Amino acid sequence: MSAAPSGLRAFGAVWFVYFAGIGLFNPYAPLWFKELGFSTLLIGAVASLQSWTRVVAPYGWGWWADHGGGRVRLIRLAAAIALAAAAGYLVVRGEWTVAACTAALFLANGAIVPLSEAALAARLSASGGFDARRYGRVRVWGSLGFVVAVVAGGALLQRAGIGLFPLQVCAIYTVLLATSFRLPQGGTDAAPTSAPPPVLPVLRQPAVAWFFASVALTVLGHTALYAFFSLLLDARGYEKSAVGALWAVSVLAEIVFFWFQGHALGRFDAYRWLQWAGLASAARFALTAAAGGSTALLVAAQLLHALTFAAHHAASIVLVSRHFPGALRTRGQALYSVLGYGIPGVLGGLAGGWVAEHHGLDTVFWLAALAGLGGTAAAFEASICDAADTKPASD
Repeated sequence: MSAAPSGLRAFGAVWFVYFAGIGLFNPYAPLWFKELGFSTLLIGAVASLQSWTRVVAPYGWGWWADHGGGRVRLIRLAAAIALAAAAGYLVVRGEWTVAACTAALFLANGAIVPLSEAALAARLSASGGFDARRYGRVRVWGSLGFVVAVVAGGALLQRAGIGLFPLQVCAIYTVLLATSFRLPQGGTDAAPTSAPPPVLPVLRQPAVAWFFASVALTVLGHTALYAFFSLLLDARGYEKSAVGALWAVSVLAEIVFFWFQGHALGRFDAYRWLQWAGLASAARFALTAAAGGSTALLVAAQLLHALTFAAHHAASIVLVSRHFPGALRTRGQALYSVLGYGIPGVLGGLAGGWVAEHHGLDTVFWLAALAGLGGTAAAFEASICDAADTKPASD
């Protein structure tokens, strides 16, 4: 086995803290917004700002990095801006000011994952191919950060009240900024010596277009989870500590997959994993909608996170690295964030808020199940197109 590239622990530390911030924000920000008096529709709109910023921010940061900005330098700049935005939560309470701080926070946050993914993928592809095993062992630290934050954060909020939430967010982003200075510079982070190639010809390939469509539909279903799952549990009478525990169940399943993904991804094609993830998403959100007060069914649904997120994300990173190699890598990762998470998140947050207001939270999750089926179909089309593109021409 080849020696591990340098700096992997630093990437793990950054992801631990970054996803701790997500593990705090996604489950508990909607509850804080509710405490501030926001309506369900407004909560969905403010929560969707995380996705709105993904429509522009990742590609903007990625373009800057590919044109000489330097991935690690930009990660540090983004972490500093995120901390300034998080500090705003300590003083603001109005609808517009809270929305402004949220937008600024995630405009900066939009740099962290695509730039880190690109920098890490470059290090793990240096010897040819993509080292999925080591990627999983690094990425698992993000999952651990999420589960620590969602459990510990829920326990603290249960004891001290939801008013503690802004201070928790500010503390996490302070640590993220400090941790970003451990990332190694140089090597794969060096500025390009020539103009990077255009990305549009790659996007026009049918296999790539169907791949992004599959990611978008599966993630669209997950918007119900990110924006409305905590509200659904709250409406069903679950305490904040129980909300955190149910989120933690899903992330523990994710951790198991990431740890063993090197073996799992080697057994089946990445497109096959996308198909299974879409089917599992449909089952997961249908179970969530139908569970009512059954904690056992909710736990079963959350365990499917190993497929619906972990396997889906790992397979997607493999395919992004395959379709966007070399100087296209950072923009490919950014497009994955924009097309896969940004646009679907905006649509899901706004539409989900409207559906929840008029038809109830259960209906949001039934529609999420349909989106998962759409993701499955698109992944199947992507695999067919990719096979046709790589099939050698007959004599």
